Amino acid sequence: MATRVDVIVVGGGAMGSAAAWHLAGRGHDVLLLERFAPDSPRRASHGESRNFNPGYVDQTYLGMLRESLPLWRELEAESGLTLLERNGIVHHGAYPDLDGAAERLPRFGFEVERLAPDEAADRWPGMRFDREVLHIPDAGRLRAASALSALQGSAVRHGAVIRHHAKVQRIRVLGDDRAAVEVVPVDDDDEVTGAVESVEASSVVVATGAWTSRLVGRLVSLPSLVVTREQPMVFDAVGTARWPGFNHWPEEGGRRYRGWRGVVYGGPEGGGVKAGWNAAGRVVDPDSLNPRPDPRQRVALQRYVREWLPGADPDVFVEDGCTYTTTPDSNFIVDRIGPLVVGAGFSGHGFKFTPVVGRLLADLVEGRRAPALFSLRAEQRVAS
Repeated sequence: MATRVDVIVVGGGAMGSAAAWHLAGRGHDVLLLERFAPDSPRRASHGESRNFNPGYVDQTYLGMLRESLPLWRELEAESGLTLLERNGIVHHGAYPDLDGAAERLPRFGFEVERLAPDEAADRWPGMRFDREVLHIPDAGRLRAASALSALQGSAVRHGAVIRHHAKVQRIRVLGDDRAAVEVVPVDDDDEVTGAVESVEASSVVVATGAWTSRLVGRLVSLPSLVVTREQPMVFDAVGTARWPGFNHWPEEGGRRYRGWRGVVYGGPEGGGVKAGWNAAGRVVDPDSLNPRPDPRQRVALQRYVREWLPGADPDVFVEDGCTYTTTPDSNFIVDRIGPLVVGAGFSGHGFKFTPVVGRLLADLVEGRRAPALFSLRAEQRVAS
């Protein structure tokens, strides 16, 4: 006979862990199944930091940003960990939403400054700027690994059960409010170490990142989810300059931006400076991920640091890596079909919203709706 619980969460990254935190806190009997070890580099949530960047103009995202701050603080209070450091974010270059963000952000509780390039360079001498700079002082840096630990620890304290090295092989829909999950134990090499177990639940939350299409693509009509291998780098800092988080936008056809791979993002990390091309990686199969970096991206990023980040050493660095899973319109998927609640497509800009996405996934389990922008139905995915 199959084991039965109230809710199964498949995927113990940031979003799945946040869903388990909310659901267990509301009194649900929650089982979270995660294929990898807590510190596995194959998970999109791994790593030291993510930018908390409020530079949005869409009202759905702005509302979620406003909600996320108190939820991050609540999680800090529960866990005793510092998760959000407010060191600010700057946008510069050909930032297309500067006027809109500067006008809308204060309505949602985020003050902004507009600075000339020389003013910004005086304040942050480790950087060079072009065009007007948008500074968001209340933005900052999230400690990614600590956040994941805090979410899972708090979920367990509320009664959730978390199993790592538990690989879900199949999900079967048994009715509108009933599904079965077939799971096997695996080791660090993803080799099966035991028998298949079937667990039934009224709802199954699927938050499996790069493996979403493979796991539920035959059960749910998903938009195309593209999985890419990204390769940011952490450069040694030179001197003691303060560093904000940053996004630097190239001008299409501009001579100064030749060789760029897209928008550059980054900020302080450890004792250095993290920088990377946003969503510029090669398409990969998550099960045959080649960890070797693309040397052309590395050389282009070193060239960027040499020209634009005088406070960093372009020749002393540590290479990092992660996967992005993105939708065609870069908006998230947060929706329910029958007993399946699906959260996907968060890569590149989702981490800051983690506690709010967890709340939305928990709401869907309880029969409430998520924003139409995140619908599985293409006609409803309209920005506001």
